[in-house]
Amino acid sequence: MTDVDISPVGAGETLRRLQAVTDAALSQLGLEDLLAELLERTRDLLHADTAAILMLDPTGEELVATAASGLEQEVRQGVRLPVGRGFAGRIAAEGTPYAIEHVDHTNVLNPILLAKRVASVLGVPMINRGDVVGVLHIGTLTPRQFTQHDIELLQLVADRASLATQARLSRLDRAATVALQHSLLPARPRAVPGLDIAARYVPGAEVGVGGDWYDLFALPSGHVGIVIGDVAGSGLHAAVVMGRIRSALRAYALETGDPAEVLTRLDRKVQHFELGAVATVLYAVLDPNRTTLTISNAGHLPPIIAQPDQPAHLLKIDPDLPLGAYDNADRHSTHTRLDVGGCLFLYTDGLVERRDRPLAEGITTLVTSLRCGSADTMCATAMAALLQDSSANDDIAVLAVRVSPPADAVD
Repeated sequence: MTDVDISPVGAGETLRRLQAVTDAALSQLGLEDLLAELLERTRDLLHADTAAILMLDPTGEELVATAASGLEQEVRQGVRLPVGRGFAGRIAAEGTPYAIEHVDHTNVLNPILLAKRVASVLGVPMINRGDVVGVLHIGTLTPRQFTQHDIELLQLVADRASLATQARLSRLDRAATVALQHSLLPARPRAVPGLDIAARYVPGAEVGVGGDWYDLFALPSGHVGIVIGDVAGSGLHAAVVMGRIRSALRAYALETGDPAEVLTRLDRKVQHFELGAVATVLYAVLDPNRTTLTISNAGHLPPIIAQPDQPAHLLKIDPDLPLGAYDNADRHSTHTRLDVGGCLFLYTDGLVERRDRPLAEGITTLVTSLRCGSADTMCATAMAALLQDSSANDDIAVLAVRVSPPADAVD
């Protein structure tokens, strides 16, 4: 390795060349075009024949070919390389640059490098907030001894590529998460005869879109399933897990009318297929006569019941353990009555929990603010009472259900 040229001329030339790779024009490109242009410029900057970016997959165990210039087959063939093994895997595992002057089957795992007759390679880690998120590497078709200057210059490019890539991925994740939430959480749940229904969903100001959801569906038996839930975490992963849990609950609801049994099966599914996931869920079933509500609560906040011309109150129901918390947790159902015109209000903790206020105080404020009326009015009242002029830290889901009074009744 040769020493880096740190003279003013050398430093100025380095900055000029780096600016050519990371100029403001790239900020206007989408992710795919950004990476393609970035790699083309990197090849030119470092006089290389190939350049590629491999990003760490969600498991943290493999690198996935994401973009390439001169090695386009990597992306087309979906090359995946294990972390800790081979050239790129070693860089990802150790978080340090690595160069190979003479490439052969003993020091690289990627057969495409061998097929392209790449002679020498240099790679550096892509790091975001202290964690390795990928690897950027270049190659030459003739043997080359990479200098310390080459390493530092490629690392500077990788650092800027990491920032740009993660920023765009975050925007793409948020857009995908919002789209998923909108597809799963309609602004107004599907109408069910005999019920007045309304709901709200608001992303958190800090965590953004998360795993909160509501659901309401008619069953073939004439019963109605009513759900509120919260998957721990935020972002696309929490929303995807939420979507799978929501669908599974609907499937189990078709098989049994006992909410406790539905949540028992759902818990078993989470334990087996959603490793590490934890969710609170309240599932209620309203009978065909719209008078009896059967509820099972997996660690969720207590529901609020309100009868016409009476104060709202929390339903006394001992919650069972959340889904995913403990194998073979016991679950039970509780029965309560709803009169004609009676109301049920369900909510997630984002509505009532604040850092500067006890949870119990938020719940008390919610209960005292509610009166049994139209479902839309109840949702609007709850949001106004708890949010006022501030934004919630966490995402919020609420669902209001009223047993419709006679057509001539007035709120």
